[in-house]
Amino acid sequence: MVNLCEQLARIVGGPHVITDPQVLVSFTTDWSGRFSGPALCAVRPADTREVAAVVHACIASDTPMIPQGGNTGLVGGSVPGPSDQLAVIVSTTRLDWVDAIDPITGQVSVGAGVRLAVLQAHARAAGWEYGVDLGARDTATIGGTVATNAGGIEVIANGMTRAQLAGIEAVLPDGSVIVHMTGLMKDNTGFDLAGLLCGSEGSLGVITAARLRLRRPPSERTLALVGVRNFEEALHVMNQHRSRSLLAAEVMDDMSMQLGMRLTGLPYPLRQHHPVVLLLEIADDPSGLHVSDDAVIACDADDRARLWRYREGLGEAYSALGVVHRFDVSVPLDRIPEWIERMREQLTSDPSVETFGFFGHMADGNIHLEVHGPASDDHGIDRMVLTSVVACGGSISAEHGIGRAKTQYLSMVRSASEIVAMQAIKRAWDPRDLMNPGVLFSTTATPG
Repeated sequence: MVNLCEQLARIVGGPHVITDPQVLVSFTTDWSGRFSGPALCAVRPADTREVAAVVHACIASDTPMIPQGGNTGLVGGSVPGPSDQLAVIVSTTRLDWVDAIDPITGQVSVGAGVRLAVLQAHARAAGWEYGVDLGARDTATIGGTVATNAGGIEVIANGMTRAQLAGIEAVLPDGSVIVHMTGLMKDNTGFDLAGLLCGSEGSLGVITAARLRLRRPPSERTLALVGVRNFEEALHVMNQHRSRSLLAAEVMDDMSMQLGMRLTGLPYPLRQHHPVVLLLEIADDPSGLHVSDDAVIACDADDRARLWRYREGLGEAYSALGVVHRFDVSVPLDRIPEWIERMREQLTSDPSVETFGFFGHMADGNIHLEVHGPASDDHGIDRMVLTSVVACGGSISAEHGIGRAKTQYLSMVRSASEIVAMQAIKRAWDPRDLMNPGVLFSTTATPG
């Protein structure tokens, strides 16, 4: 093992091989705090050539690799498992180059380690915008968002990350490099490898660069916080704006609002307290909004940033309670109120639950449920929530993926034939199961 660390140091430079346990913990624990495990080291290659050399070195020593970007995931997909074989974490944060934007196609090529906020600023400076936005924009990397097919707050307008992806570069599990970054709108030359790697959660290779589509921003944006009586009314108000270039529709229950205000110090924004607050953003002027009397409309950029803080600090606000069970699920829009009411009844009657709340992306049915109280290894609460989601026709993962946390539940939402097909792809690309083993598929499951 020492020899491998020395070999990696010769490839990337000694300072970029992290073995100090106090430093390594930030690489081996995911943002949720629930998932972590030991690692041999974390290595930070500077370019694609170094990534390939790292992969070859790990193959030669039969050492698993865990690709990692900003490590903002919530399902253990970018960190080791507690009983996994010691792995090398391959951090892509030094792959942070950004090319000039092509003014004709509106595309840009970037390294996998570029932070989302940096790409957004780069696009804005040239009169464009990137169609994916997340609260973790200052930490999340482009490679990580591609690997997880990240969603975020403007999916209703722009789609998931896969819709922005025009090309990809990656190092495969055998150390070979694929490059397909032309960005052609029409390119019917076989399998869409970029589309396959997008959402593969690092199980098929290390994404090193991406070619991305940008968009021209709307001439105006109008943002409002609206008080409503319940989630059903929130759906009704949101649906009134679907034909008016809806950019985002975020929802927060009262518990989420209270915790968010405690963290940020912001005052309650409306005249009266409401059980549910809806945040609406449309590509139109304020006259296009149809809201209740108790609403706040942003007048300028500072107002917009302030109103978004009520929503974007909620993950951190729940984290302040301690270890939280986080559920990132999709529910059919017309069944959201029913599902939330069912969850409230079950969670209220569970003596292990101390606090819970709902917030999320109402426009695309992606609801986040945060539950504080049950022990971090209490999988009963996980199974109860996810079983309820599936019973409503939903998905156990809306945007964070399966990771290690949800492998045992994958069969709830994907058929046996689908899982066999996915496992066959994994075996074909990674026959030795060295690339992020244990992610997506349980290592104890029998493939095929």
